[in-house]
Amino acid sequence: MTTATISTGTSTNGKQVLQELSPLHRELRRAVPEVYKGFGELHRAAFAPGALDTKTKELIALALGVAEGCDGCIASHAQAAARAGATRQEAAEAIGVTFLMKGGPATIYGPRAFDAFCEFESANSAGEDPA
Repeated sequence: MTTATISTGTSTNGKQVLQELSPLHRELRRAVPEVYKGFGELHRAAFAPGALDTKTKELIALALGVAEGCDGCIASHAQAAARAGATRQEAAEAIGVTFLMKGGPATIYGPRAFDAFCEFESANSAGEDPA
């Protein structure tokens, strides 16, 4: 297993995960474009600002990614939460709730999620393209 560290910027939980998944998504999207189109519409509707703002919704999705143990979900929603203006503390607290709700597995995926969030948040703060 690869170890990621927040301090050195050698994360394997953020950009690297998204880069590995991207060609796989493209290939499947070509095979089932209408399914991806429907999912995209659902995604836009779910994250549209309403009673909850987009940042809060992305933090919820990040926490659910931790609870489900989904590295792709973690990377995607860590990036989106950072882009939506979430802070490290907000991400940490959302991830912390998963420890209560999911127990031990969340203590494994939670640090991965925080590392991914910090990677994207740092890129946003530096004005880099976090993709």
